[in-house]
Amino acid sequence: MRLVDLLRTGATLLALLITGFAFGADTKPVPLFDGKSLAGWEGDTEKTWKVEDGAIVGGSLDAVVPRNEFLCTTKTYENFELKVTFKLTGDKAKANAGIQFRTERIPKHHEVKGYQADIGQDYWGALYDESRRNKVLARPTKDVIEKLVKHDDWNEYVIRAEGPRIRLWLNGKLTVDYTEEDDKIARNGIIGLQVHGGAKAKVYYKNITIEELPAKK
Repeated sequence: MRLVDLLRTGATLLALLITGFAFGADTKPVPLFDGKSLAGWEGDTEKTWKVEDGAIVGGSLDAVVPRNEFLCTTKTYENFELKVTFKLTGDKAKANAGIQFRTERIPKHHEVKGYQADIGQDYWGALYDESRRNKVLARPTKDVIEKLVKHDDWNEYVIRAEGPRIRLWLNGKLTVDYTEEDDKIARNGIIGLQVHGGAKAKVYYKNITIEELPAKK
């Protein structure tokens, strides 16, 4: 190999290596919550949502939450792995919350529509379609949930959305592996934190990170 060819090959390999490092850096998990403020989020911050002891808190144990409320990111995401630590307290028979993704606000309404990793009642570990198809799309069995859920304590969701495939892990256990068959369903959108109306309930969210992933067909 001539020197010029060797130098050209070396330069190409170096460029590929640098590109690889840059791509890897772009896909590292980044925090969506700074632990101190609601910067980067929007919602009812007057009555429903606040920061308390390093967590985003919604709802009340003193009064019934009047309606569903959502605190949402101002940025949209498509393919990602989202990690959220959360705690739901209140009436176990009625308290409910959830983590929205690939979601959008409904204009002039407090509701949103999109996928939700559900929390509470019999919906732990389930994938629900909020205000769109209004049904559970996939869920684990009841006996699996009974072994996983830590009531009135911290739990963790890992939500991985890649193209049409959506997977949920609750406390390290895969609870949903769902493939969306409807091509009309949006594959990007905001992230949202929910406190469900109709119960005395208080939900806490912290350690919220997201890693954006390459596009998938």
